[in-house]
Amino acid sequence: MRPRVLVVAGTDSSGGAGLSRDVEALSAFGVRASVAVTAVTAQTHDRVAAVEPISSALVAAQMTAALEAEPTGAVKIGMLATKGTVEAVASVLREHAHIPVVLDPVLVSSSGGILLEKEAIAVLKRGLLPLCRLATPNWPELAVLANARPAEDEEAALRQGEALLETGCQALLVKGGHAPEREKSTDILLRRGEAPLRFDAPRANTTLRGSGCLLASGITGGLAKGMTLEEGIALAKEQVSRMFAAR
Repeated sequence: MRPRVLVVAGTDSSGGAGLSRDVEALSAFGVRASVAVTAVTAQTHDRVAAVEPISSALVAAQMTAALEAEPTGAVKIGMLATKGTVEAVASVLREHAHIPVVLDPVLVSSSGGILLEKEAIAVLKRGLLPLCRLATPNWPELAVLANARPAEDEEAALRQGEALLETGCQALLVKGGHAPEREKSTDILLRRGEAPLRFDAPRANTTLRGSGCLLASGITGGLAKGMTLEEGIALAKEQVSRMFAAR
């Protein structure tokens, strides 16, 4: 039986991000997906026209049913939208603590639309991050989570990451897509008590919406298949690079 990942995320009507991207990445990894929808969005590639959150009780019910229906090797979390949904997701995960969780902290869409309530951020840091095997913030998301100004260089980003680890997060993959380096994109794995581990890839000459979804889902698929974090990240990076090259 192929491994299965439960994806907890919002929909994107353009197909550029969210659940559709998650399922695409997992399929490429040879992994099946169950889903729990957190919000329905109306988006183009340029704007978020509307967002309708699903009730937190229904999100929790979807997760519980999916976990009961099929053996699940890992959980990938994307858009959560509201404070209530963050709390509900954390409550379900605490009942399944043996399953590794990857959190892509979706705060704002690539077009600038707000995808997580401001009051939900503290709850996410306190109640959800410590339950996750890995979180995958980009530089702007890392600054928000660390309650700091946007990093201007890698040294500042690493300081923010180390501070966030102190809140109880097990590991961070700080994505380098927003870094000033123009020749390559470097993602940095941070874990308490260990030296930073860098994963380099050539910087693409084009953009791909949902690349963060693709990367986090690829890593989650690797965990579901029994890979280490390092193996899953390396393979997911290769997969995203191939998708960029095919555009």
